[in-house]
Amino acid sequence: MQWEVTLMDGPTINRRRFLYTATAAAGVAAAGRSLGAAEATGAIAIESPVHGAVLNRHHGEVVDGGLRICVSGTAPADQHILVNGIAARREGTRFAADVVLRDHETDIVAQAADQAADQAAGNNRVRVLWDRNSRPRYRFAIDDNGFFLRDIWRAGYASLFDCFYLAMLKQLHEKYGAKFVLNIYFTTADEFDLTKFPDRYRGEWGDNAHWLKLAFHAHANEPANPYLDAPPEQVIADFDKIGEQIHRFAGPDTYSPTTIVHWGMVRPSTWRPLAERGVTVLSGYFEKRAGEWWVNYRMDADRCEYLSRHDALKDFPSGIVFSKIDIVCNNVPLDQIEPKLAEVANDPNQAEIFDLMTHEQYFWPFYSHYLPDHAQRIETAIRFVTQRGCVPVFLHEGFLGLPVSK
Repeated sequence: MQWEVTLMDGPTINRRRFLYTATAAAGVAAAGRSLGAAEATGAIAIESPVHGAVLNRHHGEVVDGGLRICVSGTAPADQHILVNGIAARREGTRFAADVVLRDHETDIVAQAADQAADQAAGNNRVRVLWDRNSRPRYRFAIDDNGFFLRDIWRAGYASLFDCFYLAMLKQLHEKYGAKFVLNIYFTTADEFDLTKFPDRYRGEWGDNAHWLKLAFHAHANEPANPYLDAPPEQVIADFDKIGEQIHRFAGPDTYSPTTIVHWGMVRPSTWRPLAERGVTVLSGYFEKRAGEWWVNYRMDADRCEYLSRHDALKDFPSGIVFSKIDIVCNNVPLDQIEPKLAEVANDPNQAEIFDLMTHEQYFWPFYSHYLPDHAQRIETAIRFVTQRGCVPVFLHEGFLGLPVSK
């Protein structure tokens, strides 16, 4: 791993810019790193960027072969601080330095000039990711799928797209280039389960795999929160049996590693086993309700708070990048879809990756909470991001849907 640092071009940073980069960045609830604690203990603490941050052109200045970012934090006022070997600017207990990211992942270390990096007390080391080829993009996932598979099995259609649900998705693909991942159940908890779905549509699945994929979601819709406290082995067993059936009846090209587990709640000890099955991204709400973090994969509160305001964050022990879902279309009235997405689009920390989703059951007239305008909501969301120049992606491909290479 290589890293390089450089000072900003021109004269020494002025007071106003220093306070903006250092003080404003410190307000980002830096993954539990307390400014007061750092000052009180004499520790060196990097506060921005946070450990695991995914950075793009919105977070710095694109330079030849790299991204120049400001690293800021706190340290005792009398210490001469080096950030990756370069002298930091100081103002009181605050420090700031400019680092150029040149690799996909970069370690950033702050230390006192008279100390080795591993001798520094505090949170003086972070690792960040540079989304080198980043551009505005979106993905669309649909959760709780099962009814459409049961419908095709029952009806024995000549084509998959004789099912109105898949026909609707295909129309959106043809009109906007949209891509969809359908997160499916093993059973609809009646006479149907995936072992009964025929493989005679395998060729048609393959022909459409460039825009339509299937992924594990859960064994069934009920009980609620099935994996909240389930051992990893239970989650992986369900993951494997659904993956086996997708490969059987739809083929490997249609299979996608999951990005949303049912209810978005699993033990953190499950993250690594999922990664070993090819899961690279998990999406959640990272939203606080009644004092509790919601659909957050049981992640700690500090990182949840960060993700509530940013596109993504990587957990290095598991290797999984967590993505924040920006809208759940079945929860947002039609006339509020665009205003909701406009809020996201106006925030540089969230505007690069639109993580869109909804739930299958609201399309079906027999469902108790059927939404007659559900298809319109989906199209409105897709039209909005398309008009803003976002390209459709599958988040599991490359890095958050885009190539990692130069």
